[in-house]
Amino acid sequence: MKERVILMNLNKMRKYGIFVALLVLILFFTLTTNAFLTFGNLINVTRQISMLGITSVGMAFVLLLGGIDLSVGSQISLVNIIAAWFMAKAGLNPVFAILIALTVSTSVGFLNGWIIANIKMPPLIVTLASLTILEGLAYIISGGIPIFGFPKSFSVIGQGYISFIPVPVIIMIIIMLIGAFILNKTYFGRYFYAVGGNEEAAELSGINVKRVKYLVYSLSGLFAGIAGILMLSRTNSGQAIAGKGFELDVLTAVVLGGVSINGGYGKMFHVIAGVLIMGVLSNGLVLMNVSQYYQLVIKGLVLLFAVGFDSYQKYVVKSS
Repeated sequence: MKERVILMNLNKMRKYGIFVALLVLILFFTLTTNAFLTFGNLINVTRQISMLGITSVGMAFVLLLGGIDLSVGSQISLVNIIAAWFMAKAGLNPVFAILIALTVSTSVGFLNGWIIANIKMPPLIVTLASLTILEGLAYIISGGIPIFGFPKSFSVIGQGYISFIPVPVIIMIIIMLIGAFILNKTYFGRYFYAVGGNEEAAELSGINVKRVKYLVYSLSGLFAGIAGILMLSRTNSGQAIAGKGFELDVLTAVVLGGVSINGGYGKMFHVIAGVLIMGVLSNGLVLMNVSQYYQLVIKGLVLLFAVGFDSYQKYVVKSS
């Protein structure tokens, strides 16, 4: 009986705690800084989280399978460099440069999924290896030197507005809606939950688990690539360090948003709240002039808390 009460309370925390935490953070930074709750800063927050939000959709899919993708940051860096090189060095039209870069990131995601599904290597090892390989490739292509000189039209993607809404925010909203639609309205979404809940049972029920993994890791690569294009357009500089460490922010946002690190549970609506918390936290700490090193400590503690809470809930469920 006691375990059941604890479990009910944990479920309530998982459903509503994320939104309470978001409101508390907003209230805290509103009271401690003068600039946080201004129109300009709020627009800035939404623009800053757009890359995080887009990449989080793919990471949410991967975690639902019980996997992980640590290569998203390096995929962003590689896309950054490839698109920049084709535009600035090869003189290619931005549309074609973007398509080539997104094809590369999607292919990398597919390759990750293929290795995980067929060779049965742990996702952690596969994507960690990809992280290292892609980071090295980004440095090899760029020579470690930032790449400049893009057509002015390209900057619209990352810096433009439609009315008062930044274009990256609109792209993020569209992709998050697509992610929610896939999870809630398609059989692919049901397959994600089924494979993450019990892979063996899903396979016995007729689900092609390998193809599901191909699809999910390919989508993760695609969404990371889109984030990389937006980042390149926003900064107007192709850099091999563009996505360095970004995977930890993405992982924190998704787990904080209630997607289980063990797979089989999570909602896109809650992921949005997790992304907002990371955006508000980063922005508020900057406004308070908190050192970047302290920010890393705080973000690490947030990730530790989120994963710890998920693990504790799983332990309570097993015990009951």
